[in-house]
Amino acid sequence: NTRAYCILQLALGNMGVAGGGTNIFRGHDNVQGATDLGVLADTLPGYYGLSAGAWAHWSRVWEEDLDYLKGRFAVWDKNGKSKAMMNEKGIPVSRWIDGVLEAKENLEQPDNTRAMVLWGHTPNSQTRMTEMKEAMEKLDLLVVVDPFPTVSAVLHDRKEGAYLLPTTPQFETYGSVTASNRSLQWREKVVEPLFDSKVDHEIMKLFADKFGFTDRMFRNIAIDGDEPSIEDITREFNRGMWTIGYTGQSPERLKKHMKYQHHFDKTTLRAVGGPCDGDFYGLPWPSWGTPEMNHPGTANLYDMSLPVSEGGLTFRARFGVERDGESLLADGVYSKNSEIKDGYPEFTMQMLMDLGWDGDLTAEERASIEAVAGPETNWKTDLSGGIQRVAIKHECAPFGNAKARTVVWNFPDPIPLHREPLYTNRRDLVKDYPTYEDKTFWRVPTLYESIQKNDFSKEFPIILTSGRLVEYEGGGDETRSNPWLAELQQEMFIEVNPRDANNLNIRDGNDVWVSGPEGARIKVKAMVTERVGEGVAFMPFHFGGHYQGKDLRDKYPKGADPIVLGESTNTVQTYGYDSVTQMQETKATLCSIMPA
Repeated sequence: NTRAYCILQLALGNMGVAGGGTNIFRGHDNVQGATDLGVLADTLPGYYGLSAGAWAHWSRVWEEDLDYLKGRFAVWDKNGKSKAMMNEKGIPVSRWIDGVLEAKENLEQPDNTRAMVLWGHTPNSQTRMTEMKEAMEKLDLLVVVDPFPTVSAVLHDRKEGAYLLPTTPQFETYGSVTASNRSLQWREKVVEPLFDSKVDHEIMKLFADKFGFTDRMFRNIAIDGDEPSIEDITREFNRGMWTIGYTGQSPERLKKHMKYQHHFDKTTLRAVGGPCDGDFYGLPWPSWGTPEMNHPGTANLYDMSLPVSEGGLTFRARFGVERDGESLLADGVYSKNSEIKDGYPEFTMQMLMDLGWDGDLTAEERASIEAVAGPETNWKTDLSGGIQRVAIKHECAPFGNAKARTVVWNFPDPIPLHREPLYTNRRDLVKDYPTYEDKTFWRVPTLYESIQKNDFSKEFPIILTSGRLVEYEGGGDETRSNPWLAELQQEMFIEVNPRDANNLNIRDGNDVWVSGPEGARIKVKAMVTERVGEGVAFMPFHFGGHYQGKDLRDKYPKGADPIVLGESTNTVQTYGYDSVTQMQETKATLCSIMPA
C-alpha cells in the first residue's frame, strides 16, 4: 500500500511540492530518529548498511580500531562456507521469538538467541504472544529497560534471570528527537529522574562498564559521574551520518532554534530574520555538510524549485546510472541554479577532479579525503564534508540527480501487487493473488504458502483487524497509567457489526471470547457498532495485563501496575510477515467470536 501511494503521488506530481509528499506517520515523536540512528537490524547509523565499507566508515568516525570491531563478532562456518556475522542482517524485533524457538539447524546464525534486552519496547505490540511467552521463558536472560514495567514484566512466568531496569520518559532527560518530517527538536529536562530511574545513556554507560569497553565507547564523549554528555553524543553522530545529511544539526544550532522559535513562520517553517534567518525549523535532514556550512535543512524532499543550498533537492542516484541499457539518471531536469544541466551520478573525489572542481577543496579537506580512499572517496565517507561542500557550492545535490524509481527490481514484487493474506476467508482470491513461497531471510525461516493453503474460514469466519485509539499510545503502559487518559477508555473491547452481533446473540457491553486460528483466545467487551462492516471485527492494540482470560495484576511490581488492564489483541493475532521488512501482519487475520 505504501509503495502504491508513492507511485500515485509521483504520477499526480505531488512529490517535491509543499503540501505533497508521502510521509509515513510514526506512532512516537522519535521513531524516525530511532531508525535514523541505526536501531534497525540491517544497518549502522544513517542507513549505511553492514558492508565492510560501512564498518570502515564508522570505525573512522568512532576512532576505533577496525580489527577490534571485527573481533566482537562471530565468524560462522555452515556447509563449508564462512560468514562474518558483522556483515549479516540481524533478526528484527518482530521475529526474535523464532530466534529462540526455531530449531538451531534452521537458523542462519551460529546458535539460538539466548538473551533479550527489550529497551523501550512493548511486547503486546507484536503478534503471536502465546509463542512470545514461551520464548521469554526459554531465554537464559531477559532484561527490560523502560519507565514502566510493560507487559514484558508479567507475560512470562520466570522466577530467575529477568531484570527490570527503570529508565526515564522524555521529561526527565534532554536531547534531540526527530519527527516524521525529518526535523530535529532539542528538548530540555523538566524534572530530575524519579525514584531509582536512570536516563538511557547512563544505563548504556553502566552496561559498558560491566562489559569492559567504557574507554572505547566514550573516548570522544565527556562523562559527568556516570552520565555521558548528550551534546557530545550528538556531535559524534553528526560526524558520521553524511548519507542523509544528519551532519549540520549541531547541539548549538538546535538549541538556537528552540530559543528563537518565535522567528519561524508557522506556514513555511522558515526563520524570517534573526540569528536563524533562512533556516527551516529543526533543520530537517538533509542538512548538508558540517554545522559551519549553515545549510538550512530540507523541508520538502525533491523540491527542484529551490537551489540545493537553500533546501532544494533532486531525486537520489542511489541505484547506479544504468539498467537494462537505459539510463537511470534524470533527463534534462535539475534543481534551480545547478551548474550541471542534466542528470548526474553521486559525487566522488574523482568526479570533482573530472569536473575541475577539486580546486575548490581546502588543503585540510583534501588531506582528509586522501586518508580515506583518494579519488574513490565518495560524499558518504568523506569526514571533512568537503565533497558535499563543493557540490553544493555549484548547486548540485551530493547524492546525484536521477529518475524516481517505481520499479523496484530487487523486491519480490518489482511493482506492488495484491497478495491475499495468509489467513483469509476469500478462498476464491487465493488462486488469483497467491502469497509467496516459504523462504529464509533475516536469519529465520518464514512461512507463506504453507499457511495460506489451509482454509481456516469455516471455524474462524470473521476478518480481524487491529489499530490505534486516540486515547492511548503504543503498548499503552504509560497512557493506561495516566488517570486522566485511563478514565476515557477503561476496558479492552472488540468492535462487532450489528448483524454479526445479532447472529451471534451478542449485546453491546457483553463479555465475549475471541479465538484465533493458532489456538489462542482472549476475553473482551463487545462494542456493537456500524464502524465495522459485516464480517469484520476491530480491536485496539494498546492493552495488556490480561492473558487468555486471566488477570495478571498481581505479577506487576508493587505500585507499578497500570490503572487499566486488558487483553492484548496480539495474543490472537496470527503469523504473517512482510516479504521485505519482516513487519508483522496486524491488519488481516481471522477470528471467531462467541458469548463468554
